[in-house]
Amino acid sequence: MKNNFIKVHQTSTRVRYKYFLLKEKFIDESILKNHLKKIDYVIDVRINKKAFSVIFEIEKDITEKLEEILSKLTLDELLSNCENEAVCVSCVSDEEPSIKGMINASSALISERFVSNNMLKAGITTTASIPLLIDGSKELLSEGLTSKVLESAAVAISIYRKDYLAANSTNVMLELGEYIEETTVHKSDDLLKELAKPNVEEAWVEKVVDGKTTEILIKSSELKVGDIVVVGIGNTIPVDGHILEGTGSVNQVSMTGEAEPIVKYRGDRVISGTIVEEGRFRIWAEHVGADTATQRIRHYIENSLNEKSSVQLKANKLANKLVPVTLGLAGVSYIFAKDFERVASILQADYSCALKLATPVAFKTTISKAGHNGIMIKGAKSIEALSNADTFVFDKTGTLTCGELEVISVESYSNDWTEEEVLNLTASTEEHYFHPVAEAVVKAAKDRGFVHMHHEEVEFIVAHGVKTEVKGKSVVIGSRHFVEDDEKIDFSEHKEKINNSLKNGKTLLYIGYDGKLLGTIGLSDELRENTKESITKLKSLGVKNIIMLTGDTKEKAKLIADEIGIDEVRAELLPQDKAKIVKELMGEGKKVAFIGDGINDAPALISAHVGISMSRGADIAKATADISLLKDDIAYVVEAKEYANKTMNLINNNFNATVGINSCILAGATFGLFSPIVTAVLHNGTTIGLLLNSIRGVKQ
Repeated sequence: MKNNFIKVHQTSTRVRYKYFLLKEKFIDESILKNHLKKIDYVIDVRINKKAFSVIFEIEKDITEKLEEILSKLTLDELLSNCENEAVCVSCVSDEEPSIKGMINASSALISERFVSNNMLKAGITTTASIPLLIDGSKELLSEGLTSKVLESAAVAISIYRKDYLAANSTNVMLELGEYIEETTVHKSDDLLKELAKPNVEEAWVEKVVDGKTTEILIKSSELKVGDIVVVGIGNTIPVDGHILEGTGSVNQVSMTGEAEPIVKYRGDRVISGTIVEEGRFRIWAEHVGADTATQRIRHYIENSLNEKSSVQLKANKLANKLVPVTLGLAGVSYIFAKDFERVASILQADYSCALKLATPVAFKTTISKAGHNGIMIKGAKSIEALSNADTFVFDKTGTLTCGELEVISVESYSNDWTEEEVLNLTASTEEHYFHPVAEAVVKAAKDRGFVHMHHEEVEFIVAHGVKTEVKGKSVVIGSRHFVEDDEKIDFSEHKEKINNSLKNGKTLLYIGYDGKLLGTIGLSDELRENTKESITKLKSLGVKNIIMLTGDTKEKAKLIADEIGIDEVRAELLPQDKAKIVKELMGEGKKVAFIGDGINDAPALISAHVGISMSRGADIAKATADISLLKDDIAYVVEAKEYANKTMNLINNNFNATVGINSCILAGATFGLFSPIVTAVLHNGTTIGLLLNSIRGVKQ
């Protein structure tokens, strides 16, 4: 369907259109402006939504192209353009909340009191009320009976009755309520702008200057696909791309969930937001700016402040249903009392304002507060779902545990080797490699006074272990399969000790020397210090079932569960089993919250009623979760639940207060107990009070 537009004026560098897509209620001038500015040869765009006006500043005559774009453009197309933005700041209006309407209404209220001429009183009041009367008339034609229609009707009747005090007082209260709501929305939207700031402000790029290749420092926003970006030790990689030159280690825990630095070579892919710990790289930029992985993670926040929950939709539906009730009471009252004053009073007392405004403001306030405290909530639906959640399902590694291996025991199976010597031998061999087990062993050795043992060149066998020679004898270190099956070292003499260690929940690293099993090093992913406390708090917040999912053995899983108070354990799981279990629990009628951090947690995070990703989680886990924690602390899961519970309590209290108080006001107005001005003050005062209560938000 083509959009109607009218060319109003044109010069060689400027063209103005009346563009009737701007009549669409949900369109945003900033979105449209950002879209139209991308057209070739367009220098600037100015939009006035109220006047349906679009003005283009152009380099040359491109009116034919402009008119083709304007005729075919749809709201859906505009919104889809935001999908590739990191955080759609262009969709967040920069316009400050305007106090102009409140000033005009207040000026009319005050000045009318000092004027004795009725004609002048009517002129002042009508002029101040025109915006409200126009908006009410438009809504009546486009949407039928709404709260705005009732408000404008009440003011119009007061003007007709020459009750200018009532008309102006009502107008002031309405403008004040609207200004408070706009201010709250504006403050909430500031959160999006903060998140949109690039995590790397500047980057070194190779450029050819005077025939020579040199490195130039530029703003990250100026990076382009194909640029050669140079990143050294300690710096954050600003692009997604491939290594052209250089070898080193990259810490990518923030993106992939891998706890230890990964060695990268020429041709390997690197991700934005990761940090170079060793080496120096020349990187070919494949994705830059909003298209990088780090920015795509943040994209999910884009719609959070505008998403409506079922509670909010319910409030809107109820408010709209009650409008005819108010109007009907006004009609019945006039039939019996023939009193326009009473009709004006009844029209003041509708339910819509408080019902429609207080609920979204409460959600926005919570999203903003939680965001500034490191808890990114995707929207109102996520708050509602988390409040209702009665079953919390935790993936063990990286959520209940720290996600970092730690050496907890060293055993020597030879009288000629002490435990310290076994640890030093292992650390000397492993110190050249960057993986969780190697890092844990080296750290433990350094804590105990590491003495390096000379060894020959080390061979690294992927997913198995390492091989070298010490004093002319072979050393093999790695998994049981590698040492026992591949290297044919006999384990039979030490099976009992090994089995006992495994039953105690240890992850074992096996060390072979000169064809014999020299010893084992026991490692464990330690529980977070506050895990037990957090589980207890969740139960006090109404969580009935807490379940742990893990690939560990049942014995090891049960030990952990008993220690921290987990209700149910599902052990020896494959990655794909997690989503199946979540769906199974949901099929039983449970309201499920899933907490995870790995790539294989994404299906479960999507399947659950509400998914929560940990701070150090994988990119995809953060992207698919409803709530993303920016701090690596399980206590923030509890805090998110507290925010959700308190927000829903606040909304329910506001809802009950709105219905109760406005019903009393409406009854009083119907029986002639309240004048229009008293009704306006009581009704709008209630609305403003509930708005302020929502703005204050929940306390943590």
